[in-house]
Amino acid sequence: MYQSTASSRSYPIWLVSPILFGLLFSLPTAAQQKKPTPPPEGATVQRDIIFATHGGTELGLDLYVPTTKSEDLLPVVIWVHGGGWKNGSKNNCKAAFLAPNGFAVASITYRLTEVAQWPAQIEDCYAAVRWLRQNAELYGLDPDRFGAFGSSAGGHLVALMGTRNAGSESVSSRVQAVCDWFGPTDLLTMPPNVISEDRSYEEVSRSNGALLLGETVMDVPDLAKDASALYQTSSDDPPFLIMHGSEDPGVPLAQSIQFCDALKEVGVDAKLYVVEGAGHGGSEFKSPEVASEVLAFFERTLKHR
Repeated sequence: MYQSTASSRSYPIWLVSPILFGLLFSLPTAAQQKKPTPPPEGATVQRDIIFATHGGTELGLDLYVPTTKSEDLLPVVIWVHGGGWKNGSKNNCKAAFLAPNGFAVASITYRLTEVAQWPAQIEDCYAAVRWLRQNAELYGLDPDRFGAFGSSAGGHLVALMGTRNAGSESVSSRVQAVCDWFGPTDLLTMPPNVISEDRSYEEVSRSNGALLLGETVMDVPDLAKDASALYQTSSDDPPFLIMHGSEDPGVPLAQSIQFCDALKEVGVDAKLYVVEGAGHGGSEFKSPEVASEVLAFFERTLKHR
């Protein structure tokens, strides 16, 4: 069912801990998604830690850590949720399974499009990284080993966390590894943003991309490129694991193929893992094989860095 466009070491399913298997097969129902997902066995969580405030809007994060205390500082994976930049919540943290495996996982909030337009969303992601670095000693985190992981709109944002220049900073917002699940990486070619026989200008102006930018991508192409990781790649970008369903109806697989190729062209360690038969997320992304791939990637790039 699963294939990769790049060769890599395979990891047997039994290397994934029993804790991870338990989490994967006890996912919450749709009705339960509105409530915070309980931490997996072997982890604890501290919720609603405020890391920034904008115009009276408080931005919080949930921090999952292993129950078993470690003498070593914990590598950190920051989870960024999806939802078309207009929905979603930190409460449904799909990266929490990493916590019992020796990682701190920070599930973060960012301003949605009903509150603010681009670049507010990526600036909030940067702010979360900086806050976690500034407070690393308090929570036992390793400030030199930060990763980012997100799906859909969250995949879009973590791809930019790994590529886009944040500008001058007193505390760095750079991350050392990125796992992008089916995030759009070129807003200029995303079908909902493009006029066609099936899509009028009025429909394009109501797309999620237009809501994000404040205007259609064709009206603000430079802004659209600023919000597209495909145009931000450079040789100092961190390693990437890009995962995408072969039958994704929402974000074309071509987005991830082109992005992975662009990363490799500048010498970045990048791998595209195609989940055969999967759509835009879904049950195929909840499998032990996918979880094992993600865990192995972060262990290689953060734990053994």
